[in-house]
Amino acid sequence: MNFVQSKPGQSSTQDSTRIDDTRIAAVRPLITPALLQERWPVPPAAEALVAQSREAIARILRAEDDRLLVVVGPCSIHDHEQAMAYAQVLKAQADALDDALLVVMRVYFEKPRTTVGWKGYINDPHLDGSFAINEGLELARRLLLDILALGLPVGTEFLDLLSPQFISDLVSWGAIGARTTESQSHRQLASGLSCPVGFKNGTDGGVKVAADALLAARAPHAFMGMTKMGQAAIFETRGNPACHVILRGGRLPNYDATSVQAACELLQAQGLAQQVMVDVSHANSSKQHRRQIEVAADVAAQVAGGDTRIIGLMVESHLQEGRQDIVAGQMLQRGVSVTDACIGWEQTAPLLQGLAEAVRQRRD
Repeated sequence: MNFVQSKPGQSSTQDSTRIDDTRIAAVRPLITPALLQERWPVPPAAEALVAQSREAIARILRAEDDRLLVVVGPCSIHDHEQAMAYAQVLKAQADALDDALLVVMRVYFEKPRTTVGWKGYINDPHLDGSFAINEGLELARRLLLDILALGLPVGTEFLDLLSPQFISDLVSWGAIGARTTESQSHRQLASGLSCPVGFKNGTDGGVKVAADALLAARAPHAFMGMTKMGQAAIFETRGNPACHVILRGGRLPNYDATSVQAACELLQAQGLAQQVMVDVSHANSSKQHRRQIEVAADVAAQVAGGDTRIIGLMVESHLQEGRQDIVAGQMLQRGVSVTDACIGWEQTAPLLQGLAEAVRQRRD
């Protein structure tokens, strides 16, 4: 508490906390990124995989690799064992389709909420409102290392502006969500990230906001942040040229050929490469998880027909299809999403195989 010495004639001291932090209930210590990375360092094999997969993704963006980048996995991570079970089956499929697909596992730890709700594995790893964030950061880093040990690259959404310091060295591809694509802070963050980054179109479906984000992220910036040692600092970035647009729909879906054409024309008008990734979930599937299969088939047909502007897809998939609510005292079903509904693995494998075949047809 900060007190100001009373002056003659004053009956009491002034308590500055009456105007500062009046709505803060508690302040707890946070582990530093450096300590977490010392506890869970990057093995040489994982470091090599991250570097190689980042460059492979960049090659796709430079049109030097005609494979599709497919970011696939649970809407959100809530359990280590289930995430690893998914990673193991995905790794086998990724290896089998490596000639046509570059598969990156979707490993999302932070969830943006329209109002309130569970904010993700880092924020609340026990799913009970205990907000054990230090433990969540450690669990997240351990999971990323375990998935990388399988030989599978990972992708995640960067939502919190500080959390990348704890895990971004393990991430091969990052996303900026529809709610934050217009945020100058997230554009600045992307300009300094070491991995390729996809910006989603706005929640209304507007692509220009994502195109503007690409222009901003490729430019240098200076902003305030936290170092690995936990100290406040000013960061100066060089800019990130490995960024692209993600079409995720809005008021209407935008995965069809007409929408892809319109998006590419807008990108070309702004001097940007005509390339898009399609998120087959969210508004593109009208939030009906099984429609992802139909949307992916439509996109695959565009690819098979020779469209080289589609560089990738995003798919929400888990071990089992559907979703479930988090209910206190009630056991969760294994392998079922606790956020958005996902397709199951039995539906995912043929979807991936169809995308791979589309790439092979595009080559012919």
